[in-house]
Amino acid sequence: MPDPRIKNEDQYEALRDKGYSKQKAARIANTPNAGEKGGKAQPYEEWTKNELYQQAKKVGIEGRSKMNKEQLIKCLRSN
Repeated sequence: MPDPRIKNEDQYEALRDKGYSKQKAARIANTPNAGEKGGKAQPYEEWTKNELYQQAKKVGIEGRSKMNKEQLIKCLRSN
């Protein structure tokens, strides 16, 4: 039975098959625009600090409230 907390179950399963942890696969599968192809998602540098903060909140990055824009981008890219 699919997990109702996972928004993109196919992407989640594909990531798990590649060896991603359950937590990281869930973060990616639940991130809006994560599965977009063709460069449709804006680069993080074009996002506002608030948009970056909200994205960091969605993927569960701790300490985000103390980060500046560059730190948020770095953390989002490494997660």
